[in-house]
Amino acid sequence: MNIQWFPGHMAKTRRMIQENVKMVDLVVELLDARVPLSSMNPEIGTLCGAKPRLLILNKADLADAGENDRWLAYFKKQGRAVMLFDSVHQKNAKPVTEMVRSMLKEQLARQEERGMKNRPLRLMIVGIPNVGKSSFINRLAGRAAAISGDRPGVTRGKQWIHLSGGLELLDTPGVLWPKFEDETVGLHLAFTGAVKDEIIDVETLAARLLENLLLLEPEGLCTRYKLKDTEFENGFFILEAIAKKRGFIVSGGEPDYLRTAHIVLDEYRSAKIGRITLETPEGVERSDS
Repeated sequence: MNIQWFPGHMAKTRRMIQENVKMVDLVVELLDARVPLSSMNPEIGTLCGAKPRLLILNKADLADAGENDRWLAYFKKQGRAVMLFDSVHQKNAKPVTEMVRSMLKEQLARQEERGMKNRPLRLMIVGIPNVGKSSFINRLAGRAAAISGDRPGVTRGKQWIHLSGGLELLDTPGVLWPKFEDETVGLHLAFTGAVKDEIIDVETLAARLLENLLLLEPEGLCTRYKLKDTEFENGFFILEAIAKKRGFIVSGGEPDYLRTAHIVLDEYRSAKIGRITLETPEGVERSDS
């Protein structure tokens, strides 16, 4: 599947990031913990220049706990500032503000020397669509400060949000990049909901996802859908087996592939099949060697 999605508002967002980054002290980039590399926009580094950048592996509750730890170690080995976060269940966002202040401690010290003790710190929040930026901001704010949703494209314009403790956040719409050179990147973004389902053949997408899950988590997949056999020719045969198990049948006795595809995608995205990470740092290190 050759998945590409770069609507006009994303080009506008890219310009907005570049124009506003000079106004902020630090960039917070949210990644999807299930696909950390695929969800890292390769243009953010260029757009944000030399600004300090904090990586947040968001949706950590949906990813494999062991892989979360390995990804933390991977990014720290690269010298990056990185944290795990769960915007839905994590109640205490204090570690994030403490990390930000630690990263900017020299700047804060200089400001204090100049008598600018109460100047707020300004952060820009960036990331791909549906990575949870608005939910992350709401958790930091302790209130519904940003519009959030479980689909890409909810935020369409920049929003300045003032927090207690001397922080100001600039929320930006989710932005991808014009072309995914690697087919796997496009698939991973579509599997996790960063690309709109409406532009994709969801039956084929679900079949490809099932092929991945059969390799990564066969036990969880078989348990969830009561599959007794793991010998399938391809993902469409798995999709058909699930449709029959769930009783999703249309007129003429044919399996309802479309309904089943939506169910499979929704259940993966909500971790009902299990906390499954699609990318491992070991795989990256092997390909780099």
